[in-house]
Amino acid sequence: MELAYYSDYAVRLVNTEEPARNKDVLTSVDAVRDLFAGNPQAARRATDADVTRFRSVRGRLRAVFEAADGDDETLAVDLLNSLLLEFPVSPQISGHDTLDGTGKPDWHMHLADHPSNATAGYAAIAAMGLAFHLTTHGVDRLGLCEAPPCRNAYLDTSTNRSRRYCSDRCATRANVAAYRARKRLEADRSADNGRTAEAAQPSTPSGER
Repeated sequence: MELAYYSDYAVRLVNTEEPARNKDVLTSVDAVRDLFAGNPQAARRATDADVTRFRSVRGRLRAVFEAADGDDETLAVDLLNSLLLEFPVSPQISGHDTLDGTGKPDWHMHLADHPSNATAGYAAIAAMGLAFHLTTHGVDRLGLCEAPPCRNAYLDTSTNRSRRYCSDRCATRANVAAYRARKRLEADRSADNGRTAEAAQPSTPSGER
């Protein structure tokens, strides 16, 4: 499993909450288990106590994205380092899959966590994945959606660092809103020009017919 894959763990957890919309789907142990996509063994470790612990880690991960989005690179790195120190992992070479047609192991890097609970395991790989993405691609590749009120987290993997929205849906919504705003501005300007033209026309004296 590539290290870059683990960065999705951070995004997945952060986006369980939409503060501006007062929405939070992380309300049960089943919701916690759903975050362990493709890792049922780790998901089974989750208990009711992990709901509160996951929310705490979520707030800390969101703070990393907020610092990056606010161009405070040092703060983003400091916040992420604190998570790495608290939730360490051990890189290991894994070969549980085989290469097609060869039967040889597909050797790749794997992050082995040593969790005392489900939250510790998840936080360890999420923080390490995010750190890998940050150091490989840059702090400015950690973003928050610009389509209000969304503010979901995303990882910019575009070639020209142009991503501004968390999804195509938000991008479309923002573009439609911008188009409508331009049309309203054009209509307002046209109306103002019409009123100005009327005011500039000479008035006819009341005695002339």
